[in-house]
Amino acid sequence: MDDSTFEALRAALAQSPDNTKLACLLARELLARKDTDALRELLDGVPTNALSDEGDRRVVAEGLLAVGKPEGALSLLDGGSAETKLVRARALCALGKRVEANQAYAEAVEENSALEDLELKATLGAVIKEIAAAPGRPALRVISNDDTDATEVHRLLVPERERMTFADVGGLSAVKKQITRKIILPYKKPSVFQRFRRRSGGGILLYGPPGCGKTLLARATAGECNAAFFNVAISDVLDMYIGESERKLHALFENARSKAPAILFFDELEALAGKRQYTREATSSKLVSQFLSEMDGFAQNNSGVLILGATNVPWAVDAAFRRPGRFDRMLFVPPPDVEARAEILRQLLLERPVENQVSVALLAKRTSGFSGADLKNLVESAVDEAIEASLERGREVPVSRDHLNTALTEVAPTTLEWLTTARNYARYANEAGQYDEVLAFLERHGKA
Repeated sequence: MDDSTFEALRAALAQSPDNTKLACLLARELLARKDTDALRELLDGVPTNALSDEGDRRVVAEGLLAVGKPEGALSLLDGGSAETKLVRARALCALGKRVEANQAYAEAVEENSALEDLELKATLGAVIKEIAAAPGRPALRVISNDDTDATEVHRLLVPERERMTFADVGGLSAVKKQITRKIILPYKKPSVFQRFRRRSGGGILLYGPPGCGKTLLARATAGECNAAFFNVAISDVLDMYIGESERKLHALFENARSKAPAILFFDELEALAGKRQYTREATSSKLVSQFLSEMDGFAQNNSGVLILGATNVPWAVDAAFRRPGRFDRMLFVPPPDVEARAEILRQLLLERPVENQVSVALLAKRTSGFSGADLKNLVESAVDEAIEASLERGREVPVSRDHLNTALTEVAPTTLEWLTTARNYARYANEAGQYDEVLAFLERHGKA
C-alpha cells in the first residue's frame, strides 16, 4: 500500500471511527510497517466487542501482541481456524503459558503445515535456567535449547508401542530358553531371586550374523518381561561437541532407572563400546569410560534395569564390557536351522496368495545358511514375480513354486562371510571361551 492510499484510509477512519473493517485494514498495514506507536494509538480506539469476524479479531490480536498487550490479544482469539490457533500460541507464549502454547501451536501446524514458525517453535522449546552469580550480583537467566535431561531423552527413549513376545520370533528356541532362564525369570519371580540375593537387571550381549533376529529378540524379551523397552539410537547419542555424548548417555541411563523395570537396548554396540586401544580420539575413550561407569559405577543403582546390546562384531567391543556385572552374559544368535527356517517361511507366507503346491519344508531345506532377513528377501522377490505375472495376465496369480525357484537363483545367503570371520576368532582368539557357542555351531553344521 502506497503512502497516499494509506493517508486516505486514515482520513476516512477519522470520519468514521466505528468502521471496524477499515480499522482492521489499517492495523494490518501498520503491522507490516512495524509502526508500533501508530498501531497502539489506532487500537485504543477500536471497539473490540464490535468485532464479529474471526479474521478481524485475529488482526487486532496480532496488533495487541505487537504493542505488548498479550492478555487483550488472548481474549479475542476464540476462533477455531489454524491461523487463529497460531496467534493464540504466540499470545500464550508471551504470557509464559508454555504447555498451552505448545498444544495450540501443534494443533495449528497439524491443520496447516504451511503455518510452521521455526522461531516460535524454538522459543517454545527453549529452557530458561538460572545460574547463580557471585555474592551481591543478580543471578543470570539463560535461555537454552539443549535440555538433554528432559526433551532430548524423551525424544530418544520412546517405548515401543507394539508389544512383541517370543511367539513373534521364528525359531531360536535354544536362545529363547537361555533368555527365559537368565533374564525373564528374575523379572517374573522377583521374590525368589530376592530371597537368594540375586538382583534382576545386568547386561546381556547378543551377537551373531546380521539379519538373524537380535533386535527382534530384544523387543520380544521386553514384551515377555512386561518392561518398558527403550531403543537407543546410536547416532543421537554421539555428539560433535566435547562432553555432550557423555551427558546424553548419562541422561539415558537416569531415565531408564526412573522407569524400572526397564530394558535399554543398544544396537550396533561397537559404535559406543569399541576397543579403546584402537581409537585415535580421546573423546571416544571417554565415552567408553562413561558407558562402563553407567553400567557398573560406584554411585549407580541399576536394579531392575537390563542393558541389552547387539553387535555383529563382538571382537570389536572393549574387553572391559565383558567383565561380570556389565555384559557378563554373551548369547550367540546363530543363523536359523531348518526347523526355524520353515517356521519363519510360514510366517512370511501367511496371508499371502500362495499355491497349494508350495512346500515350505522343502524350501527350508534348500535355504541352508540363510538368515531371517535373507528369507524375507527371498519371499519378497518371489512375491514381485507373482505381482508381475498378475499384471501381465490381468488376474491374481498366487506365489508358486516356480516363483520361489526363480527367487532362489537371485538371492544368496549373507551369513557365510560372517561365519568365516567368526571361525578364525573362535579358533585363535578364544582365550576366555566367549566364542565356544560359535565353535559348537560350526562343528554341528560342518562349517568349521
